[in-house]
Amino acid sequence: MYKFILLISLVCFIASCKSDPTVIDTKAYEVQKQELADKEKTKPLAFLHVKSEHRKNWIGQTVVSGTITNTATVSSYKNVRLKMLCFDNNNKVIEEHEDVLDAIIKPNTYRDFKLRYRLPRTTDSITVSIMSAAVHE
Repeated sequence: MYKFILLISLVCFIASCKSDPTVIDTKAYEVQKQELADKEKTKPLAFLHVKSEHRKNWIGQTVVSGTITNTATVSSYKNVRLKMLCFDNNNKVIEEHEDVLDAIIKPNTYRDFKLRYRLPRTTDSITVSIMSAAVHE
């Protein structure tokens, strides 16, 4: 009886070690990658983030410089449309601008930008947001 249990245990152990963990199921990987790509293509604003700051240059222009970060893992984006709102001391919008950046932003990368405007003197703060982006094929 002892030999029989040992034999069954040995057979089960060998059978469980048959599959190689280094072999990747490529079909499941491709399906998961395609699902992720579809999600990134339908909602680009969820994967694009902007940070910006502003200053005055020596000729009186307001220079808005910032970074657009793409956190997507598969999709690249182009024609990123930015909206800039200028506020006064009372947090009232006094001016707004829209710009399109033609650069291609690849997955898990960032792109710096710099915009120059002549804004009203009463401008106290500026916010920059992303309105839309197109998927680069």
